[in-house]
Amino acid sequence: MLRSEGIAGLVASGALALNAVPAAAQVQPSSQEVHAYGGQLFGDDLTDTTISGRTPKLDDDVTYGIRYGYNFTDTWGVELSLGQSATSVTELASGDVDLDLTTVDVDAVWHFNSGSRFVPYVVAGVGYASADLDAPIRGTVNGRAVSIEDDSGFTVNAGVGAKYFATDRFLVRLEARYRYLDGVVDNFDDSLNTFETTLGLGWKF
Repeated sequence: MLRSEGIAGLVASGALALNAVPAAAQVQPSSQEVHAYGGQLFGDDLTDTTISGRTPKLDDDVTYGIRYGYNFTDTWGVELSLGQSATSVTELASGDVDLDLTTVDVDAVWHFNSGSRFVPYVVAGVGYASADLDAPIRGTVNGRAVSIEDDSGFTVNAGVGAKYFATDRFLVRLEARYRYLDGVVDNFDDSLNTFETTLGLGWKF
């Protein structure tokens, strides 16, 4: 009887040990994080009118960047992000034009600490977006020749994601984010509603 009880105790202790998560393998107050990420940008119409009978679009393409985060508590944090998308403008009568889109964001992050290595979160913030066209977009609007250059403006974003702490320092991050762009061209511009899905690797210290 004692032997059975002893074995049962050992099994219970082993199960608890397997399920136990070191406190360091979670979001902690006053901790910092550095992330590198890559993923997909899903674009939108670039102008509010047709150019030579077509509506230019920001193409779906790769996006990547780096993020720095500071956690005030185990729930609240702030994050600075620098992103780059080497995309292009499509649906042009004259052919695609390369466009590099750079974003800088300041975001608030709300973590849902569950006591496990898996930490869901929501994120939202504002920032600045700058476009760099390789060449002007040229065409006609109502029979008039036009030339459209790149521009910059504000951006707003919001998203959901999850962090998985593989160790007390190393983490993997998966995220989906909506991004509003005020406009990235200087004429006939239209606001853009874009989406980003990214996978990142991070280091906590």
